[in-house]
Amino acid sequence: MLSLTVSQGSGQPLAEQIVSGIRRQIEDRLLRPGARLPSIRSFAESYKVSRFTVVEAYDRLVAMGYVHSRRGAGFYVAPAPAAHPGPSDHHKRNEQLVWLIRRVLEAGENTVLAGGPWLPNTWLDEGGIRQNLNVLARKNGTCLLEYGNPFGYLPLREHLALMLGGLGITVHPGQILLTGGTSQALELIMRYLLRPGDAALVDDPGYYNMFGNLRLQGVEMLAVPRNPDGPDIATLESLAASHHPKVYFTQSVMQNPTGTDMSPHIAFKVLQAAERYDFIVVEDDIFCDLQVRPTPRLATLDQLTRVIYARSFSKTLSGSLRVGFIACAEDIASELADIKMLTSITTSQFTERLIYLMLVDGHYRKYLARLHQRLGEARLDVVRAFEHIGLELFAEPADGMFAWARFPHIEDSLELAESAQRGGIMLAPGTVFRPHLGRSPWMRFNLAVCEDTRVQNALRRLTARAEG
Repeated sequence: MLSLTVSQGSGQPLAEQIVSGIRRQIEDRLLRPGARLPSIRSFAESYKVSRFTVVEAYDRLVAMGYVHSRRGAGFYVAPAPAAHPGPSDHHKRNEQLVWLIRRVLEAGENTVLAGGPWLPNTWLDEGGIRQNLNVLARKNGTCLLEYGNPFGYLPLREHLALMLGGLGITVHPGQILLTGGTSQALELIMRYLLRPGDAALVDDPGYYNMFGNLRLQGVEMLAVPRNPDGPDIATLESLAASHHPKVYFTQSVMQNPTGTDMSPHIAFKVLQAAERYDFIVVEDDIFCDLQVRPTPRLATLDQLTRVIYARSFSKTLSGSLRVGFIACAEDIASELADIKMLTSITTSQFTERLIYLMLVDGHYRKYLARLHQRLGEARLDVVRAFEHIGLELFAEPADGMFAWARFPHIEDSLELAESAQRGGIMLAPGTVFRPHLGRSPWMRFNLAVCEDTRVQNALRRLTARAEG
């Protein structure tokens, strides 16, 4: 039987009171696994709070793993997690993530990727790639034939050190390891830091591919709700104190999927928590080059003491040129290089040299300037269109390619995404961005694609259907 004290005058947000009260009763075994929580309507009426407050509290409990939802049946106390889930459990939990990735990669020419993860091909610099390919092809054949250095092409690492200096991150080439994109960078970091049964803090919502990888490795994910100004610090500290995570994976700037930036105030609190509770922060900055005016990163504030920084060029140059990098303390870089050699020998010297040519000839800087202007115009147009359509924005993005938005009065966006798919519009429902796959009313929208009138007309039809 649920019994809480919820006070309007306590000074603590009502949702936090509800979360901490229910969590305490679950931990004290007063609420047993499988017990049904009051419905949202019933709870709101009993404790004289709004339904939105109850929805927020229940969703946070789902994100933290204390509660799970059953579509159409309500919310229930979650069973105690198994220490080492088997392969079939991993596969089952990753089904929805694989579903989204496959839909994106196998989409037909007539499918509009309104929730897709990359810029349209027509926005990218194919001409610049061809031009530098010709330059590289005229050089001697070494880079076409041989394995590269385990750390990666040295001139590129030297140039990356200069680029990071522009962000205020002091680093030398020996602290930089080149990787096959950010996906390999994160996987190497996971292999280095984590073992099955370890705990890791992650953003909720956050990067679905990383969630799937953590599941495959048997890591317990601790979901930290993402607010417009960054992670919910109270939840982060509570989880860190009770679960002793080894690492926190996050994006401080242009976060995927919300498009939001971590405020300096919150960034300092994250680093203070990392020091207090002794965990590493992994900062994924894959969208860095889409930011018009660079702002300090966690790695800037920390100078790679507790922060490991990862990035790539797949979002601005090409998804086929899988070149990313890790910047970290030199001893960590050396150990990550050993893991890289054991798992993939090395990375492509050819693509690393190609990226180097594109970065140093000045062409890339001019291309980015054009890309920033085009994205800025698309952002204004799409935000204005969403307002007319009636979509609610989580926060208006300042930079980048994503907006996180919802239809009012719709609590689960999955059905809307399935309906839009039948009309040739691929939306990205919020559930796949949640580490524990709880329902979500939110959806990720790609600003570069949502200028398309087909997308906006489809959203108007979905609005009319939702209101009808």
